[in-house]
Amino acid sequence: MESENKLQTVRIGIAGLGGLGSHIAVLLARAGVTHLHLVDFDRVDESNLERQHYFLRHIGKLKTEALAELLLQINPALNVHLENLRLDENNAAAVFAGDDIICEAVDAPATKAMLVSTLLSAYADKIVIAASGLAGLGRSNAITTRKISKNFYVCGDGTSGIENCGRLAAPRAALCAAHQANLVLALLLGMEE
Repeated sequence: MESENKLQTVRIGIAGLGGLGSHIAVLLARAGVTHLHLVDFDRVDESNLERQHYFLRHIGKLKTEALAELLLQINPALNVHLENLRLDENNAAAVFAGDDIICEAVDAPATKAMLVSTLLSAYADKIVIAASGLAGLGRSNAITTRKISKNFYVCGDGTSGIENCGRLAAPRAALCAAHQANLVLALLLGMEE
């Protein structure tokens, strides 16, 4: 009962709703998390369909709105808070002020670094779960979860970037997203390794 209460009261922020963030949100909704804060500035494009959790009917829609529609089909009782904006060093801390755990799922390395640095500097009590190294078609077991500091974790292989792999692939993005979502649940349920 206590674990179910944690799933229903924790507030999870997801920064970026592409191949990582869209899958993280779906996995957490299916696991019983009921408060999701979705942040992205982009719209669904046809090229997104190969690795992101969207469908043809979503092309042209804001990713926040398209994903919220899908999540509410999974669980109509979800509390989904949407923010359509581009994160930067001036707004990132304020955007995630109400969240307990933030999953970083943005594309650009510079934005990833800025977001993690901003959040860890602003909040000693929030958990940040980032991703690094998930491009290409590499080995599944190369995707791992590492604890970097008291409240900072990184999922991925740490090396496979789009610049050296040439492309993103749905299986590795989904694997990394599953690592991030699974860590959220493990932390909430006191099962962290």
